[in-house]
Amino acid sequence: MKALSILQPWAWLIANGHKDIENRCWRTHFRGQFLVHAGKRWGTEQREDLARVRAAFPHIPLPESFDLGGLVGQARIVDCVDDHTSPWFVGEFGFVIADASPLPFTPCRGMLNFFTPALARHQMPCLMGPYLSRHGP
Repeated sequence: MKALSILQPWAWLIANGHKDIENRCWRTHFRGQFLVHAGKRWGTEQREDLARVRAAFPHIPLPESFDLGGLVGQARIVDCVDDHTSPWFVGEFGFVIADASPLPFTPCRGMLNFFTPALARHQMPCLMGPYLSRHGP
């Protein structure tokens, strides 16, 4: 399954079903299931993003800390748009997200664009078990 690396707090918001758009400067034709990978970076920009999210969406129960540098969830991309009514859309392109759910944190290296995670065989049941229980083999 493909993965997409997303910085926190956005990765957590997507994996937990709060954010329905992933903003990018590039269009994708990909549709379907993907793994949400949380990038390793946690700096001033990410702390400022978190403060803005806390202010704009006080009803979302955000965690005090976030997993970094690994897989945190799965979701489905159903469209790629250049305009949307979602409060999360800021353009230039938005990947419309559906059916998101968190997965147990699985450390792995991220990459740019969509990528196939390099996982050890023993890590796969951790990820595929929750997916298969929802979607079947």
